[in-house]
Amino acid sequence: MTAIALMCAAVVCFSLLDTHAKWLGNQGLDPLLVSFARYGVSVVLVSILINPWSHPGVLRARRPGLQVLRSLLLLASTVLNFFALRYLQLAETISIAFATPLIVALVSGPLLGEWPGPRRLAAIAVGFLGVVLVTRPGLGGIHPAAILSVAGCLCYAGYVLTTRVLASADSSETTMVYSGLAGTVALLPALPFVWSAPAAPGVWVALVAIGFFGALGHWLLILAHRLAPATVLAPFIYSQLIWMVLLGWLVFDQLPDRWTFAGGAIVVSSGLYLLYRERVRHVPPGAVSARLD
Repeated sequence: MTAIALMCAAVVCFSLLDTHAKWLGNQGLDPLLVSFARYGVSVVLVSILINPWSHPGVLRARRPGLQVLRSLLLLASTVLNFFALRYLQLAETISIAFATPLIVALVSGPLLGEWPGPRRLAAIAVGFLGVVLVTRPGLGGIHPAAILSVAGCLCYAGYVLTTRVLASADSSETTMVYSGLAGTVALLPALPFVWSAPAAPGVWVALVAIGFFGALGHWLLILAHRLAPATVLAPFIYSQLIWMVLLGWLVFDQLPDRWTFAGGAIVVSSGLYLLYRERVRHVPPGAVSARLD
């Protein structure tokens, strides 16, 4: 129960992160500047807890190239999402983002040798139909910025896959440090071209808050996975849709249309079915009868 509570709290943090990013975009700030704040503030906060003095050797990665690739994929996903949030509703972007587990399940076969069976393939196909329903390409659907959300989803799927590979090579602390550090360094060259001093104190607060919620959310996520397996925690990620709809309504006076609700429900249902099949595949023989006894 503690792990589930931590996971739900992490989801709230990520929802608040996106809400602040969209609000900052509405204030005219460049998404690259907002992304730099998200990573820069996060690096400062993470460094207080995880640094070479408190965790000797934390910067020594066994696969530094893959660490950098993973961090750049996360950065690309973040930047694309922040650009999309300037035009899309919160609920629309998260409904598309929920297709990430479907992409991961589809490409895990050729990349990791984890081939999905026919039932999982059917669930993946249905899930992608849900994404089509949300975006409705060529049918008067949502803003073309949805393409950015789809591209961000692909980048995030690559981030998830590289994270799984690195789990057996480096500690979670090393991976977390690289996540923010590489993104911050990569954005530094663009900073002089997108920098504009915020005029209102509230904008400064939001820039700090976006990094704070990013760092806190990932920290809560790590704590949750130390207490419970991913198959138990993963379904609670989908509660983010509720928070995104609520925050979109309260902060921006936006409610998703029926197509977004329907498509989002299909994507979530497909994701939950994939999780169910994952748990069934890993149940040892006789485990069900043992429970019944």
